Amino acid sequence: MLKSVAEIGVRAIYDKDDPSSNRPESFFENTSALRTEFAKLIGAPSERSCAITPSVSYALANVAKNLKAGKGDNMVIADEQFPSNFYAWDALSKERGITLKVVSAPDMIEGRAQRWNELILEAIDTNTKMIATGHVHWADGTKFNLAAIRKRADEVGAIVVIDGTQSIGALPFSVSEFRPDAVVAAGYKWMMGPYASGVSYFGEYFQDGSPIENNWMNRLNSEDFGNLVNYQEQYQPGSIRYEVGESANFILTPMLTRAIAQVNEWGPENIQTYCENLTTPYISELRELGVQIESEAYRGRHLFGLRLPSHMNMEEIKQQFAERRIFVSIRGNSIRISPNLYNLESDLERLVDSFKVMDHA
Repeated sequence: MLKSVAEIGVRAIYDKDDPSSNRPESFFENTSALRTEFAKLIGAPSERSCAITPSVSYALANVAKNLKAGKGDNMVIADEQFPSNFYAWDALSKERGITLKVVSAPDMIEGRAQRWNELILEAIDTNTKMIATGHVHWADGTKFNLAAIRKRADEVGAIVVIDGTQSIGALPFSVSEFRPDAVVAAGYKWMMGPYASGVSYFGEYFQDGSPIENNWMNRLNSEDFGNLVNYQEQYQPGSIRYEVGESANFILTPMLTRAIAQVNEWGPENIQTYCENLTTPYISELRELGVQIESEAYRGRHLFGLRLPSHMNMEEIKQQFAERRIFVSIRGNSIRISPNLYNLESDLERLVDSFKVMDHA
């Protein structure tokens, strides 16, 4: 999390000492500012096509409630995604009798990501109502071909739901290019914001849907405080109907707004370029040591997985990391590396040195 974001959070906490500074319009200016920055980040048509959602699971619950599917239909998802992008569909499949097709990665080294993408496309048929995946896989950075998935979804009349938590903020994403029906993203990852905050995009498919929560701010004309007791059946236009209650959160919402504004200023395309320039020489060294890394065309530059050759032991490499104060995530048999602008060449040198020690052991 950025220092400037933390500073805003600290000031916001003490602002609660005197809440009189918050005017009625502050509730709506606060949320509009966050949605505006997110819409800019993903190229959404307007801030009103976005909604403040505190977690991926919250946003996907809204998707699940409004998915037009039942017995005889199916949903296609990539295997071993983050649990939030599995449990929502697992529960929905059991509730409505929808078949859940979970597409596993092939057991191969060369061409693994390309074949995985092909298997996902092959799993989509005329009974498919939704495809749910990330832009990159959270465990090893495998990049999914969203353009091809969108094309195949159009052919069968399915919607596409993207969990952008592991990519949005570091990997360029365009609503106009990929035409997703929903994009969900937690704010604490690549958008560099606080925990329990996030923003989502909901397309035309969801514009007249029913949210999982009924709060005063997602109802029409809620800006008129003096008229709130005249209850309103209609929701706010666009995607705001799906917002969480207390979305104006005067601590977290300004923090995430500042974070995304900074990411927008840097530009995700520049972050990708920085990560590529930083890691490319060291990836070559790792490959020479026998470490398996997906080809450049099928992985993110900001997140990628390392798989050990047979002569290296996972527990021993973890010990090397601990001794050298290298902090990575182990996801299954993949060591997840996730560089960003705060990383330097010296960090990558220490990483590669850990493998060199193992290679000579």
